[in-house]
This record gives sequence, structure tokens and C-alpha cells, in this order.
Amino acid sequence: MFFSGVFDLPWWGCVVVALVLTHITIVAVTVFLHRHQAHHALDLHPVVSHFFRLWLWLTTGMVTREWAAIHRKHHAKVETAEDPHSPQVLGISRVLWGGVLLYVKESRNRETIERYGHGTPDDWLEHNVYSRFVKLGLTLMGLADVILFGIVPGAMIFLTQIVWIPFWAAGVINGIGHYWGYRNWSTRDASTNIVPWGILIGGEELHNNHHAYVTSAKLSNKWYEFDIGWMYIRMLEMLGLAKVTRVAPVPRFGSPRPTPDLQTLQAVITHRYAVMAQYAKSLKRTYAAEHEVLRRTAPQDARALQDAESWLQHDDVRLRQADQMKLAAVLGKSHALQTVYSMRRELMALWERSAISREQLVRQLQDWCQRAEASGIRPLVEFSQRLRCYS
Repeated sequence: MFFSGVFDLPWWGCVVVALVLTHITIVAVTVFLHRHQAHHALDLHPVVSHFFRLWLWLTTGMVTREWAAIHRKHHAKVETAEDPHSPQVLGISRVLWGGVLLYVKESRNRETIERYGHGTPDDWLEHNVYSRFVKLGLTLMGLADVILFGIVPGAMIFLTQIVWIPFWAAGVINGIGHYWGYRNWSTRDASTNIVPWGILIGGEELHNNHHAYVTSAKLSNKWYEFDIGWMYIRMLEMLGLAKVTRVAPVPRFGSPRPTPDLQTLQAVITHRYAVMAQYAKSLKRTYAAEHEVLRRTAPQDARALQDAESWLQHDDVRLRQADQMKLAAVLGKSHALQTVYSMRRELMALWERSAISREQLVRQLQDWCQRAEASGIRPLVEFSQRLRCYS
């Protein structure tokens, strides 16, 4: 029985077992390590929390404090030389295929662990079992797989378990999730949503959403997006085993104020990513109108404007210097487009300035709205009027 395994499964049965076991690990990473431990977006019942800790010890050997610290540093230093795993800095190939090596390297940086590892489990089990005997858990899991499913099938299942997280989490999410995909929100990093259906990696596929709303327990934002990790959280919540503490804020609108006030400012800052997503639509409408005018009056300028269309979707600080110069030359051919593009940077500055008072920020917002509505650029006027409705 030892050699054939307790369960004599066909090949497809072994595949199903491997997928189920690795999916449990994915759920443990996204719900426990990521949303619960790293960002405190939800509270978990001690029984659930301890199950996930045990399971991760058996299947990955990862230490909770190290994982949370490295992930928090990633957010704090994103896309800089200090980011533990930025493909924008290190290259996509290195992060995609060697993400686990980058993780191991950063886990040995005691300064990172001490600075960013606060608030993680600090009990007897953590000190005397999980952190102390990291390889013991993997050994026990490997033996269990062999005993239950046989030497060869068990070894293959175990191999799948131990490479699953290093590839999908350390490689795909940290690599492709900052390199390729679509973006709902204009965050100051290169984060992307890989696909709108977060199933295979527990919802972590929606990485741009996460970088926009870091402390949200729910990673899906659009109606067509699905976050299976959120589904599990809701199931745990219905069973009284979890409590969600934070989700992404939903904009609320009221009657337009005659002039923006402190409440408007606070709402705009709170919903800044939704504000900028709406602004992007105004920019597209302005572009379409200007391109149509130039197509009739100056075809050569229209072609130049069309070539620069993709650049308009990026803030100038994210463009290469050569592209910035080309874009500036193109914008010089359209006063309306240049106005809308430059005023986007001014609007973003409202939540990037920390050295001035709220009263000064309110005055700057009031001035911005006055200039926007006096511009005569219809999409900009309508956007400003909508901005005064945020509450």
C-alpha cells in the first residue's frame, strides 16, 4: 500500500488533486497572507487563520512576517531600485522566471523584515515551529503525498505544490502584473490587471485594482471583473469566520455646489482614481473632436496627433524624455488638447501636495474649476461641473 498509495487514482484524478491542493494554497496566500496580514483589509477567525498558517507551512515554507514585510516594501518603494521585484527596474525575464530568488534574497534583508514586518503572528507556534523549522513542513507534506497517492504520483503532486506559488505569485503577479495587461486606474506605478477574471491566482490577477485601493479586501472593481478570493471571503463572513474591514470607496454624488468646498476636496481626494478615470474620458472626447477638425483642415497635423494618441493616456512623468518632447510638439498644434492634458497634471497635484493647508488646496480646486469652465472646451466644462457634485 505504501508504494501504490492509499488512494489508487487514475492520472486525471492526480491532476484534479494537484489542482485542488494548489488552489487551497492560492486561497491561503491571497486571503490570509495578502489581504489579512499584509494589508489588514479583513479580520479572520483564529481557527481559519491558524489553518492557513499551517497549510502555508506545509506547502510553501513561507514565513508570514517575511512575506508581509516584502510585500509592504514593494508598495512603499514600487518601481524604484529598492522595490524587491519590479520588472520595470529588473526586467520582465528576471522577475517572471526568477521571482522566487528575488523573494529569498529580500527575506534575508533583516532591515526590511524589521521595518515592514510589524503586526504579524508573534506567538509560540510562530517562533518554535513555523519560523524555526521551515523545511519540516515541506518534508511532512511530501511524505503525506507519497503515502496517500504513491511514490511517482505523490512526488509529481508534491512538485506541483512547491513550484505553484513561486511561479504564479512571485513570477506572474510580480512580473506580468507590472508589465502587461489593462489598467482601470492611473496609479503612479506600472501595475496592470492581467485578466478581468481572477480565478487561477485567487483574484490577484486584478493587480492594478489592488495598487489603486491597497487596503481593499475586494480586488474586483468593474461589473465584468470577478475576484474568486472575494467570493471565499464572503463565504467565510457568512459563516461568522471573517469580518471585512475595508473595501474600495464608491463615489457618491449630490447636487452641484456653486463652488467647490472642503467636502468636495475631500471627496475628490478620496475618489481620486475614479476622478482620473472620468477625466480620461474627457481627454478622449477632446482628442476625437480635435482630430476630426485637423483631419479636415490640416491632414499632416492630424496624422501626427494620431501617432501620439497612446501617449495621451500616460502622465508625462511616465514617458521617456524623447516621447515627452514629441508629445509637446504635437500638443502645440491643438490648444484645446494641450489645455486638457496640462490641467490633468494640475488636478493630480491636489492629492500629491502635503506641505500646504487644506484651505489652500480648496482655493486651488476652486481656481481649477473656474478655469476649466471658462475654457469653452465642452468635455472639460462638463467634467468640472460633475466634479462639483462629488460628496
